[in-house]
Amino acid sequence: MRELFGTDGIRGKANTYPMTSEIVLSLGKAISLIFRNASQQKILIGKDTRLSGYMLENALVSGICSMGGDAYLVGPLPTPGIAFLTGNMRVDAGVVISASHNPFEDNGIKIFSSDGYKLPDKLENEIEDLILKNNFKDAIPDSRKIGRAFRIDDAIGRYVVYLKTTFPRNLDLKKLKIVIDCANGATYKVAPEVFYELGAEVISIGVEPNGTNINDACGSTNTRKLRATVISREADLGISFDGDGDRCILVDENGDEIDGDHIIAAAADFMKREGSLKNNTVVLTPMSNIGLEKFLEKSGINIVKSDVGDRYVVEQMLKGDLNFGGEPSGHIVFRDFNTTGDGILTALQFIKIMLREKKKASELKKIFNKFPQLLKNIEVPEKVPLKAIIGLEKKINDYEKALDGRGRIFIRYSGTEKKLRIMIEGDDLPKIRNMIDSLEKTVRDFFTNKF
Repeated sequence: MRELFGTDGIRGKANTYPMTSEIVLSLGKAISLIFRNASQQKILIGKDTRLSGYMLENALVSGICSMGGDAYLVGPLPTPGIAFLTGNMRVDAGVVISASHNPFEDNGIKIFSSDGYKLPDKLENEIEDLILKNNFKDAIPDSRKIGRAFRIDDAIGRYVVYLKTTFPRNLDLKKLKIVIDCANGATYKVAPEVFYELGAEVISIGVEPNGTNINDACGSTNTRKLRATVISREADLGISFDGDGDRCILVDENGDEIDGDHIIAAAADFMKREGSLKNNTVVLTPMSNIGLEKFLEKSGINIVKSDVGDRYVVEQMLKGDLNFGGEPSGHIVFRDFNTTGDGILTALQFIKIMLREKKKASELKKIFNKFPQLLKNIEVPEKVPLKAIIGLEKKINDYEKALDGRGRIFIRYSGTEKKLRIMIEGDDLPKIRNMIDSLEKTVRDFFTNKF
């Protein structure tokens, strides 16, 4: 396990290691050094709306400039917007300061290379090594070669225009009433503008960030307010984003949630029929529901599995020359349009299918039936090897035998938080509820006795 980088960049509680000004200053130095070239390197920096973003942004800029790099600041902008602009503006790297769906107390750093893709593990390891060894002395430029910082004022406009180009010109949203929950995060300006300019009647919630209310009882991890608003305003669709806008969860006209698995099913089926699904294959992760897998198999669509995390989904796409995949959490990647998960883009593609198929959102959701699935997130003081948790491995083996191919168990540590995630699927809900409660007790008893 790495000390700084997890499954999606560096993340932690703001002003606490590793999300301190000192570490982020060193990170800025490392990024500038790693992406150094013959000319003056340019590093694009965006962020979400967290209070700590100001502190970390300044530290990052200081580190970049101290190594001779120029920093281009765009302010609050969704993570996929930074991915797009990194390639569009032809800079050497893009950086996002965000902790995605986490509470405001946390923050994080994600890095994109010049082509707009997240860095591979190998390059992240090189950056981590530079930071931990503080190995910059021989690379520091003289005073005449210190970098500068610039503010980019038209970044939102560029991204809005781009998103609109991904939607068919012969379609519009003029007959749709849409509720948008921006989680008081990075999409709060971009998303309402995109859907309004495409003709929708837009009702916006979660668009009043104050630095501490990001993801607070709103957004893709809590759709209660969105569901209530869709029903009370008689809307056709609800769209919820997380704090950095790289994922979305939808709500149909009845107020029922449409998660990433249902979005993947509708999109894969549509793309296969219109001939745009590359190699007739979809990339999923172990978190995807068995019901989705069986639907895709029945539809004649191949499945490739990646590790959990949209970065690994994209890696499998690049490896197999594929263009579509995602996760139930709402990280959906349409690689024909962007290099990473993009919540606004995902919603637009779903609406395109609604209009082309002349179906309501609830009808698209019915495309397959999910197996019952339960998920427990257990906070842990330390990420010990799973085999070290006494009794856990035996229980997992026993329960997998009991499921007898009609379900599965998936356990992993979060890559961004000190949590152990237990997921069980099966066609017998009472049975899997007893199983997950038992596994949770085993984990909690172990950590209680150990600590």
